[in-house]
Amino acid sequence: MNVKEFGQMLADNPDASLNVMLPGGEFVPEHFHVTEVGRVDKKFIDCGGTRRESLSCSLQVWVANDTDHRLNSTKLNKIMKSAATFVNDDMPLVVEYGSETITTYPLGDVEVTPNGLLLVLGTKPTACLAMDKCGVQGCC
Repeated sequence: MNVKEFGQMLADNPDASLNVMLPGGEFVPEHFHVTEVGRVDKKFIDCGGTRRESLSCSLQVWVANDTDHRLNSTKLNKIMKSAATFVNDDMPLVVEYGSETITTYPLGDVEVTPNGLLLVLGTKPTACLAMDKCGVQGCC
């Protein structure tokens, strides 16, 4: 899901509660905060020597001990709009979450449910990007 699609879901569902479901079906506690909206510009070289770039928008989700806190769709949409100076509509959205170690999940889908909006996180497996050049047996 990209930034524009996500923003539209937030706008179409004002004041909706937000729930985040991890790939294994567990839920992030509902009193989470979005501590940052960031632009992630990654430039790298794969194992075959090809230069590559990726660009994404990252939402960092953090759980504090203030269990009365609830972030809703309207407030998150305002936060997203304030990031428009450095985040493009077509950027894919990823969510950073973890307690001791941060894991990055692609935002797979946003579902409208009777309880509000459900942010469904996906997984991103590692893979060889240079199958034709790598040379590692079994890698590709």
